[in-house]
Amino acid sequence: MRAASHPAKRAACAIAAVLAVTATATGCGGGAGAASDGVLSSSWGDPQNPLEPANTNEVQGGKVLNMIFRGLKRYDPETGEAQNMVAEKFETTDSQNFTITLKDGWTFSNGEKVTAKSFVDAWNYAAHIDNRQNNAPFFADIVGYDDVHPQSGSAKAKTMSGLVVKDELTFTVALKDKFSTWPETLGYSAFMPLPQAFFTDHAAWLDKPVGNGPYTVLSYTKGRDMKLRRRDDYKGPDKAQNVGVDLRVYTDNNIAYQDLISGNLDLADDIPAQQLRNVKSDLGDRYINQPALIIQTVVFPFYRPEWSKPGMEKVRIGISKAINREQITRQIYQETRTPTKDWTSPALAEAGGYSDICGDACVFDAAEAKRLIEEGGGLPGGRITLTSNVDTGSHRQWMDAVCNSINNVLGKGPVCTVNPVGTFADFRGQVTTGKMTGPYRSGWQADYPLIQNFLQPLYYTGGSSNNGKFSDKQFDSLIDRANAESDQEKAVELFQEAERILAAQMPAIPLWYQNGSAGYTERLSDVKLNQFSVPVYEQIKVG
Repeated sequence: MRAASHPAKRAACAIAAVLAVTATATGCGGGAGAASDGVLSSSWGDPQNPLEPANTNEVQGGKVLNMIFRGLKRYDPETGEAQNMVAEKFETTDSQNFTITLKDGWTFSNGEKVTAKSFVDAWNYAAHIDNRQNNAPFFADIVGYDDVHPQSGSAKAKTMSGLVVKDELTFTVALKDKFSTWPETLGYSAFMPLPQAFFTDHAAWLDKPVGNGPYTVLSYTKGRDMKLRRRDDYKGPDKAQNVGVDLRVYTDNNIAYQDLISGNLDLADDIPAQQLRNVKSDLGDRYINQPALIIQTVVFPFYRPEWSKPGMEKVRIGISKAINREQITRQIYQETRTPTKDWTSPALAEAGGYSDICGDACVFDAAEAKRLIEEGGGLPGGRITLTSNVDTGSHRQWMDAVCNSINNVLGKGPVCTVNPVGTFADFRGQVTTGKMTGPYRSGWQADYPLIQNFLQPLYYTGGSSNNGKFSDKQFDSLIDRANAESDQEKAVELFQEAERILAAQMPAIPLWYQNGSAGYTERLSDVKLNQFSVPVYEQIKVG
């Protein structure tokens, strides 16, 4: 999500003025640091939903949650290792029943103490069907989930029986089945604790979220900015090294980049494709380009019979083979993208899981692509439309290139066209409410560095981010078996066996693995991206 010789500040401000209807004010009068000493400004996009931890499953909202909350675990910004944060220890004898003990002394920014009840109440709220939380399926492994979130009808209980508070700092969790790596998932924002203020005055909390992390929310103006400030009473080991962060909303990452170059923005974590040829000369060692746990795909809406009927797997695979990934990543992305070989990420290499599973289905072959599409009955209605937001990620450029590739292969004129959606929030709203009539973009930034996270949320029946509604009983069974396997190598083998079903069915076309990229001004130091390509805001120093 997210350089030209250094353009004059006047020129950048002129661009910003012309496009003011689509971007925030850029502070051209006084530079990035004019608002407050020790505060840095960073590019951002409005989140899809209010910032409830269990209702946020997209990157922009996730950035904020990672600043204002800390969970039982936290992923090391450099290695991705899941390390205890609020948790003191996890105890289990069977990988199914866990006793969790918290560290004493953690508090929310309103002074409330973080207790076992803070987690249990938050998880029960997240799971209950009446609360309509996007991340509810992350709690489906807990005993009693089916009672609070039945597949049909009303809830039979208010809380999950598998969650029990033992004392102020201890609670137990009973899972339906063995899940050996379950504790490693608990750094994800869905599992954050909540203060009692969340429940007693929900509307006020949504207006100004209260967390237990190193920052607090000062203000949020939709379409403009969110201001976060350092918590001076924060007792965690990762206290913020700056006074605060102003997240500025941009609907055009080219404007954000020009503001960065002209000194009106401190940090941009979405370098536009048009600037990749110049970014190194513009920024030098203040340009970051590193592997990340991110993959870009095109998802098919399986809730539309024209895309999911028997035989259409040939068409879906044919479309995949009609996309020249090598050419697109080379010409547009300047070594910041790598053509896919599977549905995970090369950044998983050390943890296990990355492998060449897509095989020939991800290799450009014009003749074979055309044959498969024809054998499968052809494109529905003789056309294909790709949909994506166009405010971040330079998506319009690659979608045009993908369509050109498909059109060249089929040789029947412009059968592939692009449907651009103006903002990320609008696009995600259409995706999550099942309004897509054809294939659409789906970038996936991992929640935690496990192969399971690239598969279960996206393709398991009822998965939290399975917006295309793909469903396969054999795939689900293999995922369940892999989760229960205590031997990591055997678990990875089962996950990869499930992945081969994706290669045969192609519910989503994997396009390329995406590097994390960012640029920053000379005002900042100690700027790093974590494995998820998100700036480690609390480590950044200003001045």
